[in-house]
Amino acid sequence: MELKSMDTVEMPIFGSTLKLMKFWSYLFVHNWRRYVAMGPYIMINCTQYVDIYLSTESLDFIIRNVYLAVLFTNTIVRGVLLCVQRGSYERFIEMLKSYYVQLLDSKDPVVVQLVAEATRLSLFISRINLLMGTCTCIGFVTYPIFGSERVLPYGMYLPTIDEYKYASPYYEIFFVIQAIMAPMGCCMYIPYTNMIVTFTLFAILMCQVLQHKLRSLEKLKGEQVRKEVISCIRYQLKLAGLVDSMNSLNTHLHLVEFLCFGAMLCVLLFSLIIAQTIAQTVIVIAYMVMIFANSVVLYYVANELYFQSLEIAIAAYESNWMDFDVDTQKTLKFLIMRSQKPLAILVGGTYPMNLKMLQSLLNAIYSFFTLLRRVYG
Repeated sequence: MELKSMDTVEMPIFGSTLKLMKFWSYLFVHNWRRYVAMGPYIMINCTQYVDIYLSTESLDFIIRNVYLAVLFTNTIVRGVLLCVQRGSYERFIEMLKSYYVQLLDSKDPVVVQLVAEATRLSLFISRINLLMGTCTCIGFVTYPIFGSERVLPYGMYLPTIDEYKYASPYYEIFFVIQAIMAPMGCCMYIPYTNMIVTFTLFAILMCQVLQHKLRSLEKLKGEQVRKEVISCIRYQLKLAGLVDSMNSLNTHLHLVEFLCFGAMLCVLLFSLIIAQTIAQTVIVIAYMVMIFANSVVLYYVANELYFQSLEIAIAAYESNWMDFDVDTQKTLKFLIMRSQKPLAILVGGTYPMNLKMLQSLLNAIYSFFTLLRRVYG
């Protein structure tokens, strides 16, 4: 297959992520599937909050329903954002594809190796996330089975209908419907995470390619050095434009997810100490692992991009610049000065997403959890 004629959804670095989004018509196509996936979730999410407000169930199920309601809201926001900004996402992916094809076309064995490593890492993360998403869906469905009361996988308010009445089939009907909806929600939540991770990994790849080009300047002579430095500056501008586009697409959603992650993790920690059975404890731990792993991956790759962008200035300084002519040194100086401002994935357009920010969030979550435990105890 010719690289330039490669179908966008077939890009190896994305694995099955874009195929899933195309199947559910979030990207590249617009058909009935997106409404089948999102419509029931939006309706159930509205009834979840009403059910929480009116609930008379035990505290552990109320806490779990709060977690699920926030998770559903987060999932719906992702789906709605993809639908509303479909054109912007598709243009960004096409731009990324053009850069990706250029790297695949490279004759430099180091660049080819860097592309292969980034692709393997992206596919590995995607598969792990899908596996954890599948396990979480199973947990959603099986959690009520191990409870001491008759409850549905997701709490919902149905006026005039008693879904828990033993003499009626409503409970079984709604249980089956919610069990079917679980993988549909997974196809909204997990592929979006994988897509954002792949975007960031590709930006990291571009940083590494630029570092390699700068460190290879010492192999060139005369006018070739100046041309290559100018080429590196242009490539750096492409990289900065890519990260700016990522932020314009996702920065506000990152803020929403920052708040949702804090709320969900705090609720799950509290659920852990009030779980009634060992099976419920195991399922709650599985929930925590899934939501925590998803967030840690996002923050880790964003943190790596932050520091890889700073490495560009170091690579330029290590290029034996003192052997270049004065004009080339001045040109290289502009590249170094620009590289000293790190490229960052922003949360809410203000705060850089990195491991330091994640650590601060975890400290705040634990403090709030400790307060809840004392009040409940």
